[in-house]
Amino acid sequence: MIDDFLYGTAGHAGPLAEVEAAVRAAAAAEIVPRHRSLAAHEIIEKSGPHDLVTAADRLAEEHLTAALAALLPGSVVVGEEAVHADPAVYDALGGDAPVWIVDPVDGTRQFVRGEAGFCTLVALARHGEIHASWTYAPVLDEMAVAVRGRGATLNGAPIRSGAPAPGAVLEVAMSHPDYTTDDQKRALLGLRTEGIAARPCGSAGLEYLAVARGDLDATAFNWEYAWDHAAGLLLVTEAGGAQSTLSGVPFRIAGGNDLPFTAARDEATARRVLAALRSGG
Repeated sequence: MIDDFLYGTAGHAGPLAEVEAAVRAAAAAEIVPRHRSLAAHEIIEKSGPHDLVTAADRLAEEHLTAALAALLPGSVVVGEEAVHADPAVYDALGGDAPVWIVDPVDGTRQFVRGEAGFCTLVALARHGEIHASWTYAPVLDEMAVAVRGRGATLNGAPIRSGAPAPGAVLEVAMSHPDYTTDDQKRALLGLRTEGIAARPCGSAGLEYLAVARGDLDATAFNWEYAWDHAAGLLLVTEAGGAQSTLSGVPFRIAGGNDLPFTAARDEATARRVLAALRSGG
């Protein structure tokens, strides 16, 4: 069903472009006009000062929900803000219908501060398998697209993650240890070791893009909301990278993962990051 949608019987990629256009249109209508122009009442704390939502998040998700559902009749949308309003929406990830996984503004804190490091993330999945993804950073003018088994592109040009130079210090973006369980904190602190330069992550979607294009060696994340990870995980793997949870099995977008997990430029780098995480835990 999803393959028929993405390519049709003639093998054309028209729907891929239609989804890209929908993502760009939502950003142009609801996000970009509010960049550096948010009023105080348009910024709301959800669970705390590090968990923000803005009018741009809500309105862009509404825009995308309508547009994506119309492109693929019978599909459902799991968006960050919809799940915040009704956690039962998340259950669609385990259902039979194709699912659009949407993070309207990934990197909301950066967006609120008026920085460029935020993006819109969309992934299309079914039965737990990610089939296509779109990562769009409107201020940076970057659109990354990945399709299962068909590679990854950035602004239309193929990208490959490559591998770190032999003996190079690994650059790793990680979850901040202050926002973890005690076990996860110990695991992440394993990255504070010789041969690894770890730093707190910014927008998860842009960190995944950095891995996919070879500008960052790996990520190490301890949370598993699908809207933060689905698009980027496909992007990294289609660019030639690798991903794994702490127990050595692939990340499951429906949840229940052994955390932290990593996405890396290649298998060897993923193994090194996992070994460091296990030594810390």
